[in-house]
Amino acid sequence: MKSNCMKRFASLTTALILMAATSAAVAQATASDDDKKFVDAALKGGMAEVDLGNLAVKKGASDDVKQFGQKMVDDHTKLGDKMKTAAGEIGVNPPSMTTPSDMALKAKLEVLSGDAFDKAYISALVKGHEEDLKDFKKEVAEGTSPVVKGAARQGEVVITHHLAMIRKIAQTHNVTE
Repeated sequence: MKSNCMKRFASLTTALILMAATSAAVAQATASDDDKKFVDAALKGGMAEVDLGNLAVKKGASDDVKQFGQKMVDDHTKLGDKMKTAAGEIGVNPPSMTTPSDMALKAKLEVLSGDAFDKAYISALVKGHEEDLKDFKKEVAEGTSPVVKGAARQGEVVITHHLAMIRKIAQTHNVTE
């Protein structure tokens, strides 16, 4: 009796492992090079949003900039976790650093303070979220991987909300870009 249960358990475990491996292979096979590039870029962009958000929390002169910065840290950390899951399913290794342009923006903001920091941060975040929204919408419309498209769809919702928030903050601070 115990032997039959053990055999069934072993068979079931083997079947589950094969199903998981097949599912991973299918996810990798349906992901185009563009899907993989999108995931890499989205992960790098999310890391930059977290870095800049932490900077805004630390250096922001106004409460709304500091609060928005914290929201970027919280939301882009969660979004990054979802995107890392998608990356793993399609065989993309998460990047370890942001892009050179994001590093340059951070360096530029690090030397600013007060109202100058707030205005530069706001301007950069409006522009960045506008570009990100285009990229996420494109992936949702044209992507081939259901896994990546799903993550992009979730990201699109978050980025749309962030863009509305930062545009409102930009109006409050008279930032026209």
